[in-house]
Amino acid sequence: MSGRAEVPHPAPPAVTFADVEAAAARIAPWAHTTPVHTSRTLNTQVGAQLHFKCENLQRVGAFKFRGACNALLQLSDNARQHGVLAWSSGNHAQAMALAGRLLDVPTTLVMPADAPAAKLAATRGYGAEVVLYDRRTTVRETLGRKIAKDRGLTIIPPYDHPHVIAGQGTAALELFAAVGPLDMLIVPCGGGGLLSGCAVVARALHPECTVVGVEPETADDATRSFTTGVLHRVHEPPTIADGARTPSLGDHTFPLILNNVDQMVTVPDEALVEAMRWLWSRMKLVVEPTGALPLAAVLRGRLNIAEKRVGIIISGGNVDLATALGWFQ
Repeated sequence: MSGRAEVPHPAPPAVTFADVEAAAARIAPWAHTTPVHTSRTLNTQVGAQLHFKCENLQRVGAFKFRGACNALLQLSDNARQHGVLAWSSGNHAQAMALAGRLLDVPTTLVMPADAPAAKLAATRGYGAEVVLYDRRTTVRETLGRKIAKDRGLTIIPPYDHPHVIAGQGTAALELFAAVGPLDMLIVPCGGGGLLSGCAVVARALHPECTVVGVEPETADDATRSFTTGVLHRVHEPPTIADGARTPSLGDHTFPLILNNVDQMVTVPDEALVEAMRWLWSRMKLVVEPTGALPLAAVLRGRLNIAEKRVGIIISGGNVDLATALGWFQ
């Protein structure tokens, strides 16, 4: 589905290109500059030049480290001393835990009890306190805010925070620096932190580049919000893309997406498995379902990419191997 809703009187953006540039300099000593991979076989198959920005090879195995690190580096001394709290299904939790350990900031993470085992284990392994909740009975934001208030912790949400968004945008900044202008940039979308940050960069550097966000069909709140200009919500949608189970876009990400993204599309879960199988078996890249959203859209013919130079953000690679092998059967 495409067609951006009109924004009659857009407010000043929460994040600018200058913010992303500053974030890139700030996190440079801590974050990896991830590689860009290509596949001649895939390019021939789809009739385009695809450039994969491999954030599955970022620290903690996901782009989330960029935003977490940028946010923690801007805390006051008092906030650092008391610690921070975040809620996450896994990748933001791991990112906050590792960034907290590296920067000596105590971290508390509110995570669903059924989060992927690999993500829970990694978050605990980085030394964070993990508070589990039941998705069916508890609203994570409500629980998190109560704990933060009781303990005097600073909340760093997983996507709707200017410092987080600016950090995530550095992935696109690196991609353009590595490969030059692109005709299209395709980005996974959950809460919109990565998509909005990358779109800000594309608009500033290459305004002619078409920016596309991709969601699972069963978690299409951002697509409906984008099309109507009215914020839509979902509640724990049934998709294997756990990073896209966010309830809605945020107060910051929604207007950024309306102003900077050109198109939103959705794909079914079976397309995610198909894309993961391709990435794992042919490109030797371990990618989680959310990270496979852009390639799934390409393989399912959702986008007109013929003879175009296309950038694809692979958002992460944190997946339970036993579960993934079950999907491939």
